[in-house]
Amino acid sequence: MVTEHTGKPVLEWFAVRTRSNRETVVAEALKGKGFDVWCPRYKARPLRSDAVLKPIFPGYLFSRFNVLDRLPILVVPGVVNIVSNGRVPLPIDEREIESLRIVLRSMVPVTPQEYLAIGDPVRITEGPLAGAEGRIVQHQPDRLIVSITLLQRSVSVAVQVDWLEKMKRAA
Repeated sequence: MVTEHTGKPVLEWFAVRTRSNRETVVAEALKGKGFDVWCPRYKARPLRSDAVLKPIFPGYLFSRFNVLDRLPILVVPGVVNIVSNGRVPLPIDEREIESLRIVLRSMVPVTPQEYLAIGDPVRITEGPLAGAEGRIVQHQPDRLIVSITLLQRSVSVAVQVDWLEKMKRAA
């Protein structure tokens, strides 16, 4: 892809899937080839002196490149693929990358959270409601509404998101 005004190739951000625990090795190889690469990390135990930096998105890193010249990315040992829709790599909006960078530079404690969408079945794993199951019906800033299907009723309860475990959908 080439811009109309400059004639230079368009460089966009893409998510690159790596083999398990190979993010750092792949990132270094891509940097060595001259690619812009970012593997966002967080402190796994931020309040301890032995805090470890871990990838926020295990098995993924971000790289900026011309989508029409992606073979050099794909041949790097440890690269599984570029996140795509079919055979078309999906670019990541530059604003999302920048927003994530701002969050990580803020020094506010960050932990990865599983993406929960409306309709997802969940199990509460901690707190006084541990063991309860339901579905995400609605998101609100400080609470989740969990529905119990059998009764065709919902109960609104304040639940910390990190208490929830996403369950596999019934087939």
